Amino acid sequence: MASGGETSEQLSDVARAWARVRSNLRESAGARLFEQWLKPIELIESGDADAIRLTLPSAFMTNWVRNHYADRLVHEFRALLPRVRTVTIDTARAGAVADVIMPAALPAAPVAESAPAHVVGERPLLDPRLTFERFVVDASNKVAYNAARALAAPGPVRFSPLFLHSGTGQGKTHLMHAIAHEFLAAQPEARVMIMSAERFMFDFVSALRGRDTFSFKARLRGCDLLLIDDLQFIAGKDATQEEFFHTVNEIMAAGKRLVISADRCPQALDGIEARIVGRMAIGLVADIKAPSLELRRAILDSKLADLPEARVPREVLDMLAGRIRTNIRELEGALNRVVAYAQLTGDAIDLEFAMTVLGDVLRGGQRRVTIDEIQKLVSTHFDLKPIDLVSARRARAVARPRQIAMYLAKRLTTRSLPEIGRKFGGRDHSTVIHAVRRIEELRDSDNDIDSAVRVLMHQLEN
Repeated sequence: MASGGETSEQLSDVARAWARVRSNLRESAGARLFEQWLKPIELIESGDADAIRLTLPSAFMTNWVRNHYADRLVHEFRALLPRVRTVTIDTARAGAVADVIMPAALPAAPVAESAPAHVVGERPLLDPRLTFERFVVDASNKVAYNAARALAAPGPVRFSPLFLHSGTGQGKTHLMHAIAHEFLAAQPEARVMIMSAERFMFDFVSALRGRDTFSFKARLRGCDLLLIDDLQFIAGKDATQEEFFHTVNEIMAAGKRLVISADRCPQALDGIEARIVGRMAIGLVADIKAPSLELRRAILDSKLADLPEARVPREVLDMLAGRIRTNIRELEGALNRVVAYAQLTGDAIDLEFAMTVLGDVLRGGQRRVTIDEIQKLVSTHFDLKPIDLVSARRARAVARPRQIAMYLAKRLTTRSLPEIGRKFGGRDHSTVIHAVRRIEELRDSDNDIDSAVRVLMHQLEN
């Protein structure tokens, strides 16, 4: 009886903690994001108060929450219920358990010599989608990609650490998961751990409070491959940096593999001790530059291959690649969102639907291209005067460039159809609609038109 009462009380604690977590998420994420993606999360009584189980109504929403709120959910629950071991997500519609979001940090338990110890005695929780085969390569990321493959290859360690740096959402985390996948495929018994620097700090502080730093040190320093993401998050944390420095030294001295990532190069990391920066510079430093239009478009094609049931027109993919320019994660998220909304509403995906669904996402990722810039560039490209595009002339030599300019204005600016029409000599919004549809059709059948549009978009983007 006492045992049953204790379990009931613990489950009640979980419910109260979930209410607090939801409140925190609503405050930090904002009303719009919370309503669309986080409010549908439901807590399921799993019968185990130390294992949190959450559900969402669709696989798309499940994947989005896992990709964007994995660490946050674990940290929120652990802050309220330190005993929590795991947080999992179900897709309620399918009833099948999705991958574990992230293991909550616990002291490492003794592991039998015959059992490979990865993370808390288990394999690291890697995203199965983030492999080398699924990483789209071009000039902006080729050096980082080749370095990652070299470090993951079996045999003597050619360099360590590998330091990857880039802006947010440009592929660092993908490469880190890919390294772990490749390394474990060749050496299944290897000890591998992948974690964020924030998690490193959280676990270290927990070990200090629990007076069990020995287990923490042994868990990390015993790894054959250690990967730590987003180093910038321990800036200014002196005690954490001290432990991080000694961990790095131990890994390097043992000739093991170490991968670190950050949002800038080592020398530009404010608040990181000089001796840590020096250790990072000993290995190979590889940056990932902002993705080109061609790379963004190729990434969308690759992502779409994972969604065989989705029918996304080319003009929608072109629009996404043209509007969301710096963050690959946002780009993939935008595609997921459009597909998810279409499935939930039953609507067909077209340009208008995508722009309506994404709204502020597109405006936020857009450089402020103006209609005047478009008119000047189009007139130069077709050897016309800007005034020709706003004139009443109907000759094809003028009409077609005018339609292309209207199409680009619709694609690359936030102006409404009537506003675009007024900028082209006071034309009606229906004329703009006709121009947009006509250019979309011609891009499928006329290589010269399609090439001209691509060139103009690239010039406007840069």
